[in-house]
Amino acid sequence: MNNQTLSDTPHPKTNFLKKVFSEVPETYERINHVLTLGLDILWRRKAARIAAASGGTHWADMCTGTGEMACNLSRLAASGTVIHAVDFSMPMMAEAMKKPEARNIDFVVSDVKALPFPDESLDLITISFATRNINLSSDILNQTFAEFCRVLKPGGRFVNLETSQPSSLLLKKLFRFYVRLLVKFVGKLISGSHSGYAYLAHTIPRFYPPKELSDIMCRAGFKNVTYRKLLFGVAAIHQGMKP
Repeated sequence: MNNQTLSDTPHPKTNFLKKVFSEVPETYERINHVLTLGLDILWRRKAARIAAASGGTHWADMCTGTGEMACNLSRLAASGTVIHAVDFSMPMMAEAMKKPEARNIDFVVSDVKALPFPDESLDLITISFATRNINLSSDILNQTFAEFCRVLKPGGRFVNLETSQPSSLLLKKLFRFYVRLLVKFVGKLISGSHSGYAYLAHTIPRFYPPKELSDIMCRAGFKNVTYRKLLFGVAAIHQGMKP
């Protein structure tokens, strides 16, 4: 894959997303916790345990934001493990750097579509509640996952935590009603950012169901892709291996 080509042709929404994330760092975690009734904390910890169990000593958390997943990984990592936290938003990473665990984490400013890591250099990649933001199109998401695959060693693991779609039609309707009713209102009320949480409310109901996301991971080069549904399918943890 040609990294230079990807980085030289930014999607029109990239600047919008950078602006959004410059507005919300101080309230980002609080809003997530309120909207999920604290479940996002438990889900990140669960995904981190799944990821850390794969072993290795060179890990990276993509789209790390305020660093919650990177910090979870840091608590679980064996001595000598290098943890990179990658994001394109300096304001979000500045918030992450305030955490006590930040001293054990290497923060990297980068677009995840063109990573500054050599081929086959990482044992583990994680991403949590950010895949929707790189899903600017199915092709871009596939290219980004292929970039993750490029930098993973053979046998390396990719663990993805993201909102999903319940299989039950009734639960899907209830979930979408909840998102439509509360996400924009609560997000704007706490953060003051209308555009950011209007965008969030727009993307959640339109993201892929778990099987479709599994298929995208497979097309990007991952094998043995599996997923676990969380809370009847409103979120899911996917994992795959680089062959």
